[in-house]
Amino acid sequence: MDKYKVLIGLEMHCEISETNTKVFSSAKNGTKTANVDLSNIHIRPVDMAFPGTLPVVNKEAVKMSLMASMILNCKQPEYLYFERKNYYYPDLPKGFQITQETKPAPIGIYGHLTFDCHGEEKTVRINNLHLEEDAASSDHYTNCSRINYNRAGVPLLELVTEPDIHSADEAVAFLETMRSIYQYAGISEADSKKGQIRCDVNVSLMEKDKDESDPNNWGTKIEIKNVNSFGGVRDAINYEIQRQLDLIEDGKYEEMEQQTRRWDEESGTTIFMRSKVDAIDYKYFVEPNIPKIKISKEWLEEIRSQIPRLASERKETYINEYGLTDYDATIIVKEKPVAEYYEKMVELGANPKEASNWLTTNLLGHLNKLEQSITEISMTPEMLVELISLIDKKEISSKQAKEVFYDSLTTGKTPKQIVKEKGMTQISDEGAITKIANEVLDEHPDLIEKYKNGRTNVVDFLVGQIMKKTRGTANPGMARSTMLSEIEKR
Repeated sequence: MDKYKVLIGLEMHCEISETNTKVFSSAKNGTKTANVDLSNIHIRPVDMAFPGTLPVVNKEAVKMSLMASMILNCKQPEYLYFERKNYYYPDLPKGFQITQETKPAPIGIYGHLTFDCHGEEKTVRINNLHLEEDAASSDHYTNCSRINYNRAGVPLLELVTEPDIHSADEAVAFLETMRSIYQYAGISEADSKKGQIRCDVNVSLMEKDKDESDPNNWGTKIEIKNVNSFGGVRDAINYEIQRQLDLIEDGKYEEMEQQTRRWDEESGTTIFMRSKVDAIDYKYFVEPNIPKIKISKEWLEEIRSQIPRLASERKETYINEYGLTDYDATIIVKEKPVAEYYEKMVELGANPKEASNWLTTNLLGHLNKLEQSITEISMTPEMLVELISLIDKKEISSKQAKEVFYDSLTTGKTPKQIVKEKGMTQISDEGAITKIANEVLDEHPDLIEKYKNGRTNVVDFLVGQIMKKTRGTANPGMARSTMLSEIEKR
């Protein structure tokens, strides 16, 4: 790679999950429950292209699209047009897709996104953002294929970048930032597990010392279609880079034609699908059944005023006001539900740093291990704040707190319930601990002499005996100080 640089462009498709209905019909937008709903129940005649049916534009989907366009620093159009992209595929009932092309201008053009990648600031230019309808989903079996039209007509945002990305890590950091934007803006859950995000990746190599701004210097572009996870994007890019480098070493790179490939997760390779030497002619033309829509400046300003606090703003608050490290703040804002969980803890009175420590170290560690999301657990922010309060009030020790934490996660019981049921309330009564300390010293008189002869490490054993007698409920700090005090009296 010393002689070459990588140029990567992304086409990110994200379903708008936060509308009640589809983009051109009154059928339910069932993307949030796509994995549990029955097939072919969220459909209307217009989704199936029945004769005489006409599309009606979902205003809320347009509003969310315009908001995304603004966040990405794009230029919004004066009039909104929709177009027909003509091609036949079994999961496209009409034989065409209602979408947007660059002329007339789509929902947003010529923007940019600045994001962080391993502590370094990167900026990627946005070519365009457009709103379209999703196709149905297909499941292929050995002797048949099944089509589920629930997804047909779901509002879909397609984001097209310029080839400004130079590594797989940068590509994933960009996609994670975009997912965060969609989540924080209330546009989409952006959950790849539910099929709400799909990516096409364009990869090419060029000589490092040539001018990147001149397209004539770019290498042959290879498109990788429908990569369904961020991990898959990383692996597909790294594989394709190495594949193209091998072709260069073998002297075969110049022979490689522009093509579309697919990512095969099982083999960890990209596989040839078709040549793209001749571009497909989709015969775009303006959708005749949807009149052009005037986008007023007043509406744009109204939408702009409704943009919520995004991850970057929250991160600044966590660092500057709550005193968190950049690392912890980054972890918390990565997922909107996690940030909301954290902010609820602080709102309930938890110390921001203590709340961060329990959230990032214990709770998220547990969730990552079990591959769960924070919305799937029974432990509420109130319960975790209650646990922290029990520690602060010295009612339980930090060691006991971890036991209570995992019991609460498992059973759904509150920390106070668990502490009461298990009799775990920490002993902080000086008189009670003094009595137990003297019992221990009476049982081990030889250790008193050893301590006074310089063997101070015997205190650890003696304190351990106090903890054993109290089944771990004695205040550890008080147990140690009391033991030292009682030894000195002997």
